Amino acid sequence: MIEFSTVSKVFPDGTRAVDDFSLVIPSRKTTVFVGSSGCGKTTLLRMINRMVEPSSGTISIDGDDIASRPPVQLRRSIGYVMQNSGLLPHFTVAENIATVPVLQGENRKKARTRALELMETVGLDTAMADRYPSQLSGGQQQRVGVARGLAADPNILLMDEPFGAVDPIVRDELQQELIRLQNEIGKTIVFVTHDIDEAFLLGDQVVLLEKGAHVAQVGAPSEIIERPANDFVASFIGAVKGKRALHLKKTERGTVVVDSEGRTQGALVEEPRA
Repeated sequence: MIEFSTVSKVFPDGTRAVDDFSLVIPSRKTTVFVGSSGCGKTTLLRMINRMVEPSSGTISIDGDDIASRPPVQLRRSIGYVMQNSGLLPHFTVAENIATVPVLQGENRKKARTRALELMETVGLDTAMADRYPSQLSGGQQQRVGVARGLAADPNILLMDEPFGAVDPIVRDELQQELIRLQNEIGKTIVFVTHDIDEAFLLGDQVVLLEKGAHVAQVGAPSEIIERPANDFVASFIGAVKGKRALHLKKTERGTVVVDSEGRTQGALVEEPRA
């Protein structure tokens, strides 16, 4: 479990990125921070592994204040996946995946074996193990990034807009792969995105943020869709005007579901009578 307690972050230029933020992130679930650019979601994520230090407040993991742990040790115990994969260009795929285990003292042969296993786990052909990042597609690079994040078998996996730089088809594939992986491995995942559809697809808990990381609403996707907390939330998720503002329309062939722009989104299927 990760807990933020009255956390604030003010950068040297005076920018207040996070203002008095408190939240409990449950274990072995996916929590998604979602909001517009500049709302503080990435700053929150990077405070979990001390890439950014809070100006005030505390962050704890299973009750232990992370400030008591050396930053490098903490980071090596937490998986981290970023946008554009962040792979080392002069390392092969297998070497990239094995980076953290090798730094932690694991012998290279064992680390490579683990890397090959993880390649299969994330849907990569092990024949690519000795290729370099420049020889991979964007989607393949992101899969390597996920495998690298999992290499040290961390309890926590941080994901900072990891699928934002790939095309929509590949993005859909990667989202489905993450859902499959989470069902298998059950990590505590903290995921950052500006895409509300991605947040609702992936998140067990969705945290919708306004500027300064003020929580507009937190809950399961169904709770937020069914009961938006305020006008900001309703507008952000498209409940007032958009593809989630749905109504029924009668046609010659039956009832269809139509969005606020009059576009048909699906058909209403009647349950068969017993």
